[in-house]
This record gives sequence, structure tokens and C-alpha cells, in this order.
Amino acid sequence: MEQKIQKPKFEHLLVAPFYLRKGFIKAIDNEIRNAFKGKEARIILKLNSLEDKKIIRKLYEASNAGVMINIIVRGICCLIPGVKGLSGNINVISIVDRYLEHSRVYIFHNNGEERIYLSSADWMTRNFKRRVEIAFPIYSSHTKKLLKDLILLQLNDNEKAREININQNNPFVKSNSTNKIRSQFKTYEYFSN
Repeated sequence: MEQKIQKPKFEHLLVAPFYLRKGFIKAIDNEIRNAFKGKEARIILKLNSLEDKKIIRKLYEASNAGVMINIIVRGICCLIPGVKGLSGNINVISIVDRYLEHSRVYIFHNNGEERIYLSSADWMTRNFKRRVEIAFPIYSSHTKKLLKDLILLQLNDNEKAREININQNNPFVKSNSTNKIRSQFKTYEYFSN
């Protein structure tokens, strides 16, 4: 006899398999609405794997609505970035360097009142449907600034970052800058200072 599971209620947490995907889709939809209203709309994702088809379709929808999306993905990426009419506003880089790191940071512009989540979950179907995973919001302005500083280092990495592209040749990010940024080493310096 199959037992029904009562859905728990959470005030702040996004918890799989109940609300995690829904919560992220709601945040993406909010950015889409803001883009349609002519407001700034932006999403930054830092994760290990991006594989869930529903989320990928929603990111394509957001891109076509004018939402600017930057993704840092260490491993699997089933989204195809930079395709006109599909994902023209999506840029994806991958950074694999000396240190193995598994941070998952999800940043939604939210009309200037940024929502930032840290999570145990990559955006994979198994994480949304078959596991208990949690995303929790960051409320501290100090912690938000710290996370954004670290993500900015990664987005500006011009030593180890590779561009994920439609050709799947993933070249190193080209930069004419004389200021070399190797984000893992810069992160160490950031915390040392």
C-alpha cells in the first residue's frame, strides 16, 4: 500500500522534491516579467551541472524575453548558449583549476533587490525530483556582497575560464587585458586580505 506524503511547509527554504524547481522557476518568471516591463533583468548561476529540461526551457524563455544570464558551470551543461532566437542572452563559462570546489550560488536581480540562494542542489532532474535538496536565501548584506565579489572574480577569470559554446570546442576565454585573473588564486588572495 502506497503511503501519501504530506507536503511540509517552509517559510524561507526551497526544498526538493517539493518546492525547489517551482521556487527557481518562480524567480526566473519574475525576471521575465521585469524584462517585459523594460526593467533590468539578470540572472547569475554558479553550479556544477545544468541538465534539467524544464529549467533549461525556462532559461531559454528568459533569454528571449531579454533577461541577461551568466552561468558558471563546472561539469555537465545541456543548455546551448549564444544561439540567436534561443539563447542569445546566455553566456556560459566553465572553470576547472587546481582546487575542486562545489559551490552553488543562484542570483536573481529582482528589480534591484537581489535574491541570492545557496544550495546543495545542481539543476538536475534527479535533484529536483528524487532527492532531498535545499536552497536557502541569503539575507545578510555583508554575505551578499562577499558572494557577489567571489562570483565576479569567476566571471572575470581570463586564465582558466573556458567558454561553453555551440561548437562544443570550449576555448579558453579570450582577453586583451594585461590584468590576469585566475579566480581560484584571486579568491585565496581575497580571503587573505
